[in-house]
Amino acid sequence: MATFKLPCMLVIFLVLGVGLGQNMVPAMFIFGDSLIDNGNNNNLPSFAKANYFPYGIDFNGGPTGRFSNGYTMVDEIAEQLGLPLIPAYSEASGDQVLNAINYASAAAGILDVTGRNFVGRIPFDEQIRNFQNTLDQITDTLGADDVARQVLRSLFFVGMGSNDYLNNYLMPNYPTRNRYNGRQFADLLTQEYSRQLTKLYNLGARKFVIAGLGVMGCIPSILAQSPAGNCSDSVNKLVQPFNENVKAMLKNFNANQLSGAKFIFIDVAQMFREILTNSPAYGFSVINRGCCGIGRNRGQITCLPFQTPCPNREQYVFWDAFHPTEAVNVLMGRKAFNGDLSKVYPMNIEQLANLEMESN
Repeated sequence: MATFKLPCMLVIFLVLGVGLGQNMVPAMFIFGDSLIDNGNNNNLPSFAKANYFPYGIDFNGGPTGRFSNGYTMVDEIAEQLGLPLIPAYSEASGDQVLNAINYASAAAGILDVTGRNFVGRIPFDEQIRNFQNTLDQITDTLGADDVARQVLRSLFFVGMGSNDYLNNYLMPNYPTRNRYNGRQFADLLTQEYSRQLTKLYNLGARKFVIAGLGVMGCIPSILAQSPAGNCSDSVNKLVQPFNENVKAMLKNFNANQLSGAKFIFIDVAQMFREILTNSPAYGFSVINRGCCGIGRNRGQITCLPFQTPCPNREQYVFWDAFHPTEAVNVLMGRKAFNGDLSKVYPMNIEQLANLEMESN
């Protein structure tokens, strides 16, 4: 992965918190998979890419590598925070780096072996190393103290784990299911996740936003495997222990296991169930197939280059076989930002952004 050099004056702006507007936080650093990737796979030898039409059909500038027709969830959160759209690590340059970097990579997982069917991808451990490279470059110019103070006030958004199930545990060419039952695999993932988040903490992160896994048994790719097009209870039950583990892990982190940090959990599964259950109230009329795709539920083959998508995209919950539409991403981003605490806890992102942190 290419690195970049920050011009001295721009680095000074970053450390002083000078951005392009009234930002609630100086920066947001993003780690994750295709749900929030915005182009880091574009130049990789990878099958997990979305830098072609009709991806980005509703995005200003067209296809960028986002696995959506438009905004991702973190795009909306950045906007709510007063930040401009955050660039991909692979493409960041010049004044784009003023408001941090997106390190997310499609097909990436908590485990390094996850997603290898897609060849190129950037696993979570490597994303953390890329963040450390960014810190090293800034620190070389301005010194550790100034950088640490700025990182302390920044948000760290992490959304990992989907591919560890979809493109590892549930894949027939992986031996994972023969080695672990569902609970054991959730425990393995959580153990690794805990180590990785602690690594970010040791690099100076203090304000964490952790997104749970969604209702994965109801995405078009899984629906297409049922002749009746029903959600898979077995898949939904498979991922549930991971969400439970993560919530318990974050509770321990907040109880001074990682002193001075605050972790919040976005209950994506609960948010998504509410959207599916009350879809007409949110303006959605199609909840069981992708807007762009081929086969049953438009989920057997995901959106292909230059395929014609549905015209009424704002009425669809799913954009392709795996990912939500911009309409859902924006809705969930707003719920995470300032929604009630039944789905984002122990506080929402707006409250976390305004929280004063003390160095330790």
